[in-house]
Amino acid sequence: MLSREALLVIGVVFHVVYLFSIFDIYFMSPLVHGMKHHKSPLPPPAQRVVLIVGDGLRADKLFELEQDGTSRAPYLRQIIQQRGAWGVSHTRVPTESRPGHVAIIAGFYEDVSAVTTGWTMNPVEFDSVFNQSRHTWSFGSPDILPMFSEGASDRERVETFMFPPEYEDFSGDASHLDTWVFNHVKALFRNASSNVALDKQLRQDKVVFFLHLLGLDTNGHTHRPYSQTYYDNIRLVDRSIKEIEALMRDFYGDDKTSFVFTADHGMNNRGGHGDGHPDNTRTPLIAWGAGIRHPIASSLGHDEFSHPWHLNDVQRNDVLQADIAPLMSHLVGLPYPANSVGRLPLDYLDADEYTKAEAAFANARGILAQYEMKHAEKERDELFFRSFAPLSGTHAPSAFLNTIQLAIDAQDYAKAEALSQQLMDLSLQGLRYFQTYDWLFLRSVITAGFIGWCAFCLEFVLRHYCVARAVPACPSGKANAIHALAFFVFVALAGMIWIQKMRPLYYAYVFFPVFFWHQVVLNGATYSLILGRVRQHGYLAMAAALIGTLVVMEALVSPLKRKTTRKSCSF
Repeated sequence: MLSREALLVIGVVFHVVYLFSIFDIYFMSPLVHGMKHHKSPLPPPAQRVVLIVGDGLRADKLFELEQDGTSRAPYLRQIIQQRGAWGVSHTRVPTESRPGHVAIIAGFYEDVSAVTTGWTMNPVEFDSVFNQSRHTWSFGSPDILPMFSEGASDRERVETFMFPPEYEDFSGDASHLDTWVFNHVKALFRNASSNVALDKQLRQDKVVFFLHLLGLDTNGHTHRPYSQTYYDNIRLVDRSIKEIEALMRDFYGDDKTSFVFTADHGMNNRGGHGDGHPDNTRTPLIAWGAGIRHPIASSLGHDEFSHPWHLNDVQRNDVLQADIAPLMSHLVGLPYPANSVGRLPLDYLDADEYTKAEAAFANARGILAQYEMKHAEKERDELFFRSFAPLSGTHAPSAFLNTIQLAIDAQDYAKAEALSQQLMDLSLQGLRYFQTYDWLFLRSVITAGFIGWCAFCLEFVLRHYCVARAVPACPSGKANAIHALAFFVFVALAGMIWIQKMRPLYYAYVFFPVFFWHQVVLNGATYSLILGRVRQHGYLAMAAALIGTLVVMEALVSPLKRKTTRKSCSF
């Protein structure tokens, strides 16, 4: 007979094991590897791209005006009004530095399995714009830069300049972190005047400069994003960007440099971030230089959020954060990052319709390649494979690709762009389909396990505390049949897990529901005795007892619920 101690041990082990099911359902890596890279076959408009990320910069704090009508970032505002494209880049949760930078530079939303490492290390390798570049110079925080240099296929390709970790001081003004970055960029170009090899390297095509500005985020945490310190930091960044652009213009003497300014995440008024509040998910995006269109006089894209900025006469084009990676790749002619799910924002490009059609087609092929790899993996391992219907049969990817190519050949570029967008839509849906392919099985097993645990515990309580006389044992013949059935079910489920090459923990997931329900059916006499007692006293009395219990429990928890609600509203 099972003791209370044994029940406690089983319960603890069961809940610890099933805790990991959360990671197997929601925190499995969506990345696939081994795909062919794709890029536009046409010459790129730029030879170099400068990516500037203001860590923790809210969109409204950059774009809004001061009370006296002046801008905190006059140079960037001038770019918006006279020679660039702009909008709001919408991030996803978690609004943290690592996920944001992965989306911007690699083009996909954070590999969620990184939550187990505190968003600091690379649980799996991934491709990025830096990895595809001829050379990348990156400047900034030791918390961000290493994850792109250490994961590169050639570590010498991604060069890092990082300030010491002890520079990150939350006790004062942190704008010196951004000054450090800009000064080291200037020093790099000064050194080129006396270093022939560096000068030659800087003048190559397909190069990337990455400036990570942590001062804004640190000042936002320390002083809040509505503080004068935070605003002064924005002014510092604006002035420094003007200086860096002038420096590069003098050094290169051409118009082959593209600039992209954005942020990894925003910040709420309490100086925090991480959740999906709009203050955290809305970040600025400004692009200008080679390959970027000039402003369009239009109120298109504006809403109540941007109305106070007094930019309603300049078209606003919002993007998703992952769209920035293919934008940078296109500008300098790099293959799109292999894991990118971003869509090239064609509205930002200064290009003819043919160029846009070819770029969109390459973008679609890159996302489709991930779908096809995921499809092949599932088809190889799944016992009862079900394909993704919208990209099967007569709608096979090859048919889409042929139709798009024919449209380009026929110079029907609008149709080619529309079909490319449709193919990207379906490929992303297909990736999601295969990413959640095993959810039904796993969720069903987990649900059966928890319900079985409840029934198992209830039988234990009823047998030990509610039934006055001994519960008759299950007849041996029936017990043997129950044992055999439970063994058969477990072997069948375990065999399916082995054939489909699922994780070893899945064996434990299916063991517990089989064990619990085996015990419940084996000790079914306990429930029979209780049901007999219910019939003896009447179902109405039983219903009244249940309702009374629920009313008492609700009365106990309702004050806590009201307290929680008041606490939430206070923020």
